[in-house]
Amino acid sequence: MLISDLEHGPLETVVAELRDYPEWHRHRKRYGVWLIPVDEPALLDYIDAARQQLADLLHPAQQRQPHLTLFVCGFEQPIRTADDDFLPAQRQTQIKSLQDLRDAACSLPLGAPDSFATAAFIPVHDPAGQLAQWRRILGQSAKEIRQAAYVPHITLGLYKRKVTAAEVRQRLRELDAPSTSLQISQLQYATYDVQLQFGPLETQHAVMLKT
Repeated sequence: MLISDLEHGPLETVVAELRDYPEWHRHRKRYGVWLIPVDEPALLDYIDAARQQLADLLHPAQQRQPHLTLFVCGFEQPIRTADDDFLPAQRQTQIKSLQDLRDAACSLPLGAPDSFATAAFIPVHDPAGQLAQWRRILGQSAKEIRQAAYVPHITLGLYKRKVTAAEVRQRLRELDAPSTSLQISQLQYATYDVQLQFGPLETQHAVMLKT
């Protein structure tokens, strides 16, 4: 739920714990996601400025690159032993399916900053259903690991202290909306070390869109 939702949204932020989560990863090492990288300088500058203005509320992003998560795959494993394992054959099927689409590069509009209880973010709109189409294709060969409905967004940061929703709304109103859109020229499959909470994303494969 969104903090901008006055009727149904959360009443305060939820603080992110900076710790290892052994009950989640169970000694598995790397987690895979499909994403859209943010590489346009103007948008990167906007993200940096927004993070600076919210620095007293958010954990530092450290090494995690700005991106839009497209599809959460799960833990890379050679064989399936748990519901959130993701197999090489599934990844290869997803790659081929995206390549067969031969989609063109595009851009998506961005909204004014908003927030979940756990994180502030920039909303990404999908007026033509392009994200929905890619997610549908990816979901044909793998079940997405997701605990809540998909909301396209670029994360600004996770909260490091508890504040009221009213205060968050006020702080977000002080930020200008992005003046640029999200430029999409490729879809990337990337993994990260699950013991590094804000560690870098390592691109394993990129599906280039037609220009």
